[in-house]
Amino acid sequence: MSTRELYAHDPGGPVWEVPAAGAARFGWDYDDGRERLLALYQKGKDKQWNAAKRIDWDLESDPYDPLGVPDESLVVHGTPYWDKMSEANKRDLRRRYASWQFSQFLHGEQGALVCASRIVESVPDLDAKFYSATQAMDEARHVEIYSRFLHEKIGLLYPVNPNLQSLLDDTLRDSRWDMPYLGMQVLIEGLALAAFGMLRDTTGKPLPKQILAYIMQDEARHVAFGRMALRDYYRQLSDVELREREEFVIEGCYLMRDRLRGEEVLHDFGIPPADAEELCERSEFLQLFRKLLFSRIVPCVKDIGLWGERLQRAYADMGVFELGDANLDLLMAQDEEIAEELDARRFKEEEAARTAEVAEAIAQGARETVADG
Repeated sequence: MSTRELYAHDPGGPVWEVPAAGAARFGWDYDDGRERLLALYQKGKDKQWNAAKRIDWDLESDPYDPLGVPDESLVVHGTPYWDKMSEANKRDLRRRYASWQFSQFLHGEQGALVCASRIVESVPDLDAKFYSATQAMDEARHVEIYSRFLHEKIGLLYPVNPNLQSLLDDTLRDSRWDMPYLGMQVLIEGLALAAFGMLRDTTGKPLPKQILAYIMQDEARHVAFGRMALRDYYRQLSDVELREREEFVIEGCYLMRDRLRGEEVLHDFGIPPADAEELCERSEFLQLFRKLLFSRIVPCVKDIGLWGERLQRAYADMGVFELGDANLDLLMAQDEEIAEELDARRFKEEEAARTAEVAEAIAQGARETVADG
């Protein structure tokens, strides 16, 4: 079955074309470059992995409850709409919410793949080109993983959310070489990391936990790369140039906060747009989730030097200003540790299972020998 047959709604034409702007930049200095970026490049090479082997795709997954998160996380839970739903409707709702979330992850990762490729082309420094090349491979792997999960385990996809598409469009159309970094590495990747982390820590299902933990391990390096490159570059910019970047961040943050809420799923159940919007606004879970979405973005924005008065006021208005003091390095270290611990636990369990299997085979052989004797 083709992907287009699995979409809940018509995604439009087979290809979305964004006119490219800006120049391809060649550098003629082939010396070592910045030590920190080259160390990250080395780590990027060392940490490559095969999604077909590292993830246990044989794990069973219920397409009508693929994430196993509490029903309280659904914005209609506890409302008259929820009370009127049959059990079949509720199962379909869980499936569609999971499909919508992972579909946006998928489309965002394709955007990250395109942006990483653009960074290779447009960034002037060779050390940054080196690392971006490893990130492009990471993003291709993430597209592969989310696509496989949606096709094989859920069997349903949603088109890209129009507001995520708008942010991708703004990021890719800008001719300034640093904007793919800012739009993708800081805003979209930061948003994704927070969403991945919340699901990773709440899902009761081993397959999505593996997927999210391993992808977040890659993303921790990507955010570190964006911070290094932009922090160095933004020290050289004028106040006017910094304010232009801050305006882009403000608009992008409001867009993500107010428009990436999965209202499309509610519309599929006959809930009018006005009611769907009100349900999202009143949902306590979604309010908490929206705040947590900025746990990776705000400290990163502050760290790279975008912390003007208007940006601070915008974050205060969103109720996330205090997140600027969060320890981003600690969060990223935890993302890497969780993936390594998951690997270690899986290896230990698999080794124990193999040992038990060998012991049983030996015991069975001994029993057969005794019986023959």
